[in-house]
Amino acid sequence: MSIEVFDNKKERLFISALGPFYDKVAQPMAWAIFRIAVGGILVLEGWPKITAPLGQVGFVENLGFYPGWLWSPMLAVMQFFGGMLLVVGLFTRPAALANAVMLGVTLYFHISHPFGHAFLTPEGIEALKAGSTFFTDPAKVRLADGGVKFLELVQGKAEYASLYWMGGAFLYAAFGGGYLSLDRLLLKKQF
Repeated sequence: MSIEVFDNKKERLFISALGPFYDKVAQPMAWAIFRIAVGGILVLEGWPKITAPLGQVGFVENLGFYPGWLWSPMLAVMQFFGGMLLVVGLFTRPAALANAVMLGVTLYFHISHPFGHAFLTPEGIEALKAGSTFFTDPAKVRLADGGVKFLELVQGKAEYASLYWMGGAFLYAAFGGGYLSLDRLLLKKQF
């Protein structure tokens, strides 16, 4: 089956002379760069979990994944090593699918367990307004409303980031590693 969306036939392009550039440069590079970004973020986020593989036991059990001693290291391995596989484009589809599902759970967690309404109690806001030395000047600005706007911003970013990276992982789970992947270059096959 041909995928028309990636097709650069001259009759489909406004500037037909760009067809070869799209085919040989733009699409392979964009596909690889985004795959490296998705995998790289997974590696960065997975590194603390690899260094403390049982550090997420309570977290995964709060999500209903028992036993936590099993799921916490699996999360670490999937995120860190799965991210590395995505970076190089090896076993791309299974690694991407596993991480996309994990990121879907992460998105669910951020939506169902928001950060809360505010950092400060009314008494904390009064201490802030009274000129307490416990707060830096930037903190006084950010926390003037108790941290409500700041927490809304953080909550939104957590949800958007999870959605974005989940979408990227599902893209590679659906279409594979692309032109510049070890799946295609070494294995000559894709999953």
